[in-house]
Amino acid sequence: MVEEQGLSEIHTPVMLERTIELLAPALEQPGAVLVDATLGMGGHAEAFLTRFPELVLIGLDRDLDALAIAGERLSAFGDRVRLVHTVYDRFAEAIEGIGVESVQAILFDLGVSSLQLDRVERGFSYSKDAPLDMRMDATSELTAERILAEYSEADLRRIFRDYGEERLAPRYAQRIVQRRQEEPIVRSAQLVEIITAATPVAIQRKGHPAKRVFQALRIEVNQELAVLERAIPEALDSLAVGGRIVVLAYQSLEDRLVKRCLAAASSSSAPAGLPVELPEHAPQLKLLVRGAELASEEEKQRNPRSIPVRLRAAERVRAAV
Repeated sequence: MVEEQGLSEIHTPVMLERTIELLAPALEQPGAVLVDATLGMGGHAEAFLTRFPELVLIGLDRDLDALAIAGERLSAFGDRVRLVHTVYDRFAEAIEGIGVESVQAILFDLGVSSLQLDRVERGFSYSKDAPLDMRMDATSELTAERILAEYSEADLRRIFRDYGEERLAPRYAQRIVQRRQEEPIVRSAQLVEIITAATPVAIQRKGHPAKRVFQALRIEVNQELAVLERAIPEALDSLAVGGRIVVLAYQSLEDRLVKRCLAAASSSSAPAGLPVELPEHAPQLKLLVRGAELASEEEKQRNPRSIPVRLRAAERVRAAV
């Protein structure tokens, strides 16, 4: 049995009240459907189901452990909850499988979950020794250990640079390839030792030297950016007119991708110089916040995991053609 106290200790939903405030206008109509595309342990979901007594929630997650915990946590809401084991770029397939064509609200709370971070054996953290796994879905095949063992030096350099925005990517890739010729790299402590030894002391003083490498490996293992790039447009296509979407992103690569998708859908597609904008060129979305909103200082103090969050939100104002 999942203890409520334990859940609250390891999972505090980020920007919960602001998320509810933004999605509420779309959820107050009878029969509204909210898709929580990153269900996790169900913290946001539980709050929405409690605040909106007629709401139906579809929860998606690739992590079977998270689905089990959320299923227990949300069991009191009965058939108002439908849970689906899937990656969120299969958004349309997931809701169609439940018999839903369009939805009134969508929430994406991106990145690694509290459950994944806090369970040492999952291997997401550079601060604790564990097997180099990093899979959000334990049924998938690719692990961080496999990447470090099988990727070429050029590919390691690429993912550290592109997904970790790591300036020392060439040095780290070279050292990893050298070390794996001597012994398999199978634990996080081994990787941390390699990265630390390759990092100048002056740079180490600015933060943990392995942080960006671990981020890059996690993104590659779970194909997070590729999945997100497919998922946002697919989710928007499922949003009813008047429906709203909120996205919480925790690192700049995700946030830039979300910003680009929402900006494109909230801009006119009319060719330059067209004297009159035709209806099919009008924006499909209206942005609900200026730029990206940050958590309040009070929330950052209370919940450190809210410090890097960037919130973006939009409302569908025109049906897709």
